[in-house]
Amino acid sequence: MNLASQSGDAGGSQLLFANFNQDNTSLAVGTKSGYKFFSLSSVDKLEQIYECTDTEDVCIVERLFSSSLVAIVSLKAPRKLKVCHFKKGTEICNYSYSNTILAVKLNRQRLIVCLEESLYIHNIRDMKVLHTIRETPPNPSGLCALSISNDNCYLAYPGSATIGEVQVFDTVNLRAANMIPAHDSPLAALAFDASGTKLATASEKGTVIRVFSIPEGQKLFEFRRGVKRCVSICSLAFSMEGLYLSASSNTETVHIFKLETQKEKYVPAEEPTTWGGYLGKVLMASTTYLPSQVTEMFTQGRAFATVRLPFCGHKNICALAVIQKIPRLLVAAADGYLYLYNLDPQEGGECTLMKQHRLDGSAEPSNEILEQGTHDRPLVAQTYSAAVTKGYCEEQGAVGGAGLEDDLNDLRLEEENEQPPLILETD
Repeated sequence: MNLASQSGDAGGSQLLFANFNQDNTSLAVGTKSGYKFFSLSSVDKLEQIYECTDTEDVCIVERLFSSSLVAIVSLKAPRKLKVCHFKKGTEICNYSYSNTILAVKLNRQRLIVCLEESLYIHNIRDMKVLHTIRETPPNPSGLCALSISNDNCYLAYPGSATIGEVQVFDTVNLRAANMIPAHDSPLAALAFDASGTKLATASEKGTVIRVFSIPEGQKLFEFRRGVKRCVSICSLAFSMEGLYLSASSNTETVHIFKLETQKEKYVPAEEPTTWGGYLGKVLMASTTYLPSQVTEMFTQGRAFATVRLPFCGHKNICALAVIQKIPRLLVAAADGYLYLYNLDPQEGGECTLMKQHRLDGSAEPSNEILEQGTHDRPLVAQTYSAAVTKGYCEEQGAVGGAGLEDDLNDLRLEEENEQPPLILETD
């Protein structure tokens, strides 16, 4: 998430950007002096994987899973995308675009560059432009989402600047897949689950979160974040297995919803024994006869768990991850901190703050909140190999620079559980 507009908050923070990688195993941070990657394998320690100080004012930095491939945009050249091999510290290629780059999304097949009124779809293997979606509705925030699934490799972006339409595009077959009328108000947030079969949406009102099937566009779930006030949704994020969905905003509360059907949470009904019980039964029975807007209020799901952040008004981005065998909610915020909370997968309720880390990598005072007891060995997350080959060209509005062939061939993971590297053809 681009945090440049709030970079001066919290005591002159240098933070410009923060985002989690595709499987929530690392955190990328862009600053005025460069960018850093942190491992998310531990609660007690935020381990720095890499730091680059060669590029100033990094407003976008996206890492491809746990590979060495990283996409970078600087405020000093906001129309230029650099793709680098960060472990070697070398540039693989660069592309220049007709307007400011607002967002970059990556998966194992595609790299997406989002401008205000166009989207460029690159082949991750050779960085060639495969397709350009032109004259999209004005999208000044660069809102878009790319599924990380190889089988359901979809792109979602706003289909209107005045109402909450979602355009779903198949980035493999390069064709429109669906248009989903998700909300009455313009879109504020989009997120795919890991399988690419569900899409979560929120509008600028921020009171209702909806989940649709992809590519069909059928509404599967509807959750109410609140009714008292409209808020600005900062981020939506599914857990990797797709059972939980988090929604953060410019308020102090993060809501976590559980995606379970009515059948899954059915409990045999007992006859009510109190006036409150009778009243509740009558109200639910009456929803058949009430106006649709009132009926929706009764049928919308409520938060399974909540988090109370120690701040209000800061931009932030959330992730749901399993760290050291325990489900956690992670919040990276414009105040310069990463917050880690425990999520009780059975009971839900209010989540407990276990640790907070400074995003500049400096140590916290010794009186910081610590998780009690020892930690088990962390779960080993699936990692992916990534490689790109030479073959950059000037076409479809994106101007590509030269690549370094040695770096392209050397782009491999070093972890023991690495999958076999991709075998790619060169031009």
